[in-house]
Amino acid sequence: MTARTPNTALAALFEETGWSRGQFIRAIARVGAEVGIPFGYDESAVPHWLAGSVPRKPVRPLILEALARRLGRPVSAYAAGFTKTPEGSDERPDTVAGLAELGSADMDPSRRGVLGAGLFSAAAVIPGWPDVRDRLERVRSDPHTRIGRAEVEAIVAMTEHISDLDDTFGGRMARPMAAAFLVNTVVPALRATASDEVKNALRSAAADHCYLTGYMAMDERQDGLAQRYYTKALELAGAAGDHLTYCTTLRGMSVQAVDLGHGPLALRLADAAAAASPQAGPRMLAFLAGQQAHAAAQTGDRAGALLRLKEAEAAMDKAESRAQAFGSYDPSALNYHVGQVRYELGDVTGAVESLELADRLREPAYRRARVRYNAMLAERKLRIGRLEEACADWNRVLDDYPHVQSGRCDDHVRVMLTALRPHLGNAHAREVYERGRPMLRTRGA
Repeated sequence: MTARTPNTALAALFEETGWSRGQFIRAIARVGAEVGIPFGYDESAVPHWLAGSVPRKPVRPLILEALARRLGRPVSAYAAGFTKTPEGSDERPDTVAGLAELGSADMDPSRRGVLGAGLFSAAAVIPGWPDVRDRLERVRSDPHTRIGRAEVEAIVAMTEHISDLDDTFGGRMARPMAAAFLVNTVVPALRATASDEVKNALRSAAADHCYLTGYMAMDERQDGLAQRYYTKALELAGAAGDHLTYCTTLRGMSVQAVDLGHGPLALRLADAAAAASPQAGPRMLAFLAGQQAHAAAQTGDRAGALLRLKEAEAAMDKAESRAQAFGSYDPSALNYHVGQVRYELGDVTGAVESLELADRLREPAYRRARVRYNAMLAERKLRIGRLEEACADWNRVLDDYPHVQSGRCDDHVRVMLTALRPHLGNAHAREVYERGRPMLRTRGA
């Protein structure tokens, strides 16, 4: 019988947590319960792991996430002694092959549930900009196919079309189309023959499509799946030398992290996004600094949050003075971030004022955003005792809600029903409750 080698890496992490064995097991079990993965170990397992026994494969991400939450930083499988291969080695799978597998699995209803059960992990590996430029070298081209700018332009146009559908109807409606287009068009194009210039443009377009698909997965609360798409977007953008899509994707990952309450990770990702965009124009600077402000506020860094918010407002002033506007970050989005910072710092009344201004400035096409942010506005009005105003906002939410297929919007309607239950003696509250309950029931949510 061969003696196991003690897992000194895991032992060091465990000691750093300051946990007892029982606390460690309970923390892992909580993570497992969040994502529906059975755990099944008791505290007697801990000394076996430290002695070199490797936990079952489905359990390892749960352990990494529990450690990352406790320690406030990502913890990789390598850092925990679960693998001998550091992330970033040459043993990573081919980017395009992995993209084809990911999109195919997302298209298959029988496999989509497995993808959706994936864990949002603070231990997710985020490739650094210097490490991603050569990731697509193993892509093999079809010698019988050659593509040009027209094919790239078609992919860009289709991604923009799907993005418009997502804004109007939500991720549940548009993501199946995005996954099918990825598998049937984008992946074959990436494998085709093309000039270096076209190849880079194609990688950039594919990265943008992966970012959009990941965002739609996040909208459906498929957070593990969203991370997989985001990571592919980073790889493709890095290979293309596309700083814009690279830092936009990092920012998107920060949005996902802050939405789930992982403040330190959200701030790290937002700062990385800003660092990856050295020549950003004023609108892009506002786009990045607004997210940095929100993440900093969630960590309790008041001074840092207010500084970043000031930077975002100054950059937006410069952007608004220019004839050409870039991107979708506009005064409405900036005021949303102002509201989030105020809320995180304890100023609920100020947060309501900022969200009301954001609503007045929002373009009508952004229906899904309107549902989410008006619901957020109502929740915060109720918190400061403005019940009837909250009901008026929730009625506006329910006007739009039947037209939007979005997991995050479903969550807000569910929160609405829970929040209104103690107030059913009020006629306005009862009316909204009775209107919203059958709508949510028809979604099976």
